[in-house]
Amino acid sequence: MSDDRPRPESPPQSKAEQKAEVRAEEAAAIRRRWITLGEVLAVIAVVISGLTLWNSWSQRSDSDAVKQADAQRASTRAATLVLAATGSGDHALTLKPASPEQSVQSQTILFPTALGVAPAETTGEPRIEGKWFERELQKVRNTAKLPDDSRGDERLPVVIKTRFLVDGEPHEDVALYDIGYSISGHWLGGHSVTLRGVSLVSRVASAKAQAQLDARWSKLLPKAK
Repeated sequence: MSDDRPRPESPPQSKAEQKAEVRAEEAAAIRRRWITLGEVLAVIAVVISGLTLWNSWSQRSDSDAVKQADAQRASTRAATLVLAATGSGDHALTLKPASPEQSVQSQTILFPTALGVAPAETTGEPRIEGKWFERELQKVRNTAKLPDDSRGDERLPVVIKTRFLVDGEPHEDVALYDIGYSISGHWLGGHSVTLRGVSLVSRVASAKAQAQLDARWSKLLPKAK
């Protein structure tokens, strides 16, 4: 049988009990907030740690990329030949690479077809000698009715094929150069040619080297009209 008798009501809480209960609820809420804040801080710490690691990796990656790019540029520069010339008397030029990392092994110097001069070969001593082409150059100038004396530095185009080493690795360079020279006539006849230096014009493909050389020669020394 069910008990239908009325149950006694709970006695009302005193003010002290009510305050204690409020403080307990506030303390519980504060603890929940601290737990939530701790979780947020933990997440932030993980994110910061991840960003730090990514930044460190990114910096190392960028540094490696810069080093690789610098090494590639250095290798390209080392394999790019530019010849400089110093006078070795009036009738010869000594050639040497502008970069000390390069060592010339041999060279072939091509002359304009109009001069009728065979290519010159050098080994271990890169140079240009005036006797290779002076007489033929004077004949062509006479035929073209050019002045006996230079008004400045004249230019004779040549192609220089150079075999050289960089760190023991062989390379080849084919380039069009201008030889700077001056010419002077003599009272009793004849001319003398003085070599001044060389100037890089452009790099050329080996198969087209002679054709480009002849085209430049025609431009610098047009045929007599």
